[in-house]
Amino acid sequence: MLIISLLLFFGLENEMPIMTEDIADSNSIEQEFSVIYPHGIVNKNYAYNDLNDTISKSYDLVKADITQLRSRLVEGLRQDIISLDSVKAVFTNHLVDKIIPHWYGTPWSFGGHTAVPNQGEIACGYFISTTLRDMGVKLNRYKLAQKSPIDEAKSISCGAEILKVVQENPEKAMAEIDALTREGIYFIGFDKSHVGYLLKRKGELFLIHSNYLYPSSVCMERLEESRAFKSYAKFHLVEISNNDTLIRLWLENKVVI
Repeated sequence: MLIISLLLFFGLENEMPIMTEDIADSNSIEQEFSVIYPHGIVNKNYAYNDLNDTISKSYDLVKADITQLRSRLVEGLRQDIISLDSVKAVFTNHLVDKIIPHWYGTPWSFGGHTAVPNQGEIACGYFISTTLRDMGVKLNRYKLAQKSPIDEAKSISCGAEILKVVQENPEKAMAEIDALTREGIYFIGFDKSHVGYLLKRKGELFLIHSNYLYPSSVCMERLEESRAFKSYAKFHLVEISNNDTLIRLWLENKVVI
């Protein structure tokens, strides 16, 4: 209810996606794991299959709204109407539910660096740097994307703690990640060769990334079901949602990298 109230305050309620938990009588497996957005249905692999020019145009509008959103949040903080925690929640929901969904289904390639959802291909690092940039985080998307996972983690951390997880099997790694994380979105680096977002929402862990394995595109999947996650034993995690320095830099429109 807090997020809905905030979005009503900022005049953004009409853009809210309908999440799985809001759909009544969803009994089938397909319904249970689907997410419905304003522009169509994302299947249980959370990947858009057929985006068109309408979505590209609406993505431009979503990006254009960032400046206005940020100014409203700054004013809300100034007037002591909202807290920094509320700002973090709005930032997270805008990134996860407004920016990222447009990228689902965009094909992966090692050298992909498209700046337009579902036009061209995108590598894992460029998916992170481009979506953060489009969220209004002031950064050089090329410079960030070309870093190693650990160096990318350091840049995004803005000095915050980098959580390190090293385990001999996926089950133990997931348990440790679950214990170390709280609600929100994180950057996750996979050893030396892959990156993505880790989302913890209502206690569940999801991986959002440009997946080099099937479906070879940007997708969202439960962490426990991710083949990419199961291929690694070493991870670097950095808070994004709950990173005070990063969020303040975003609010002040100051350079992160």
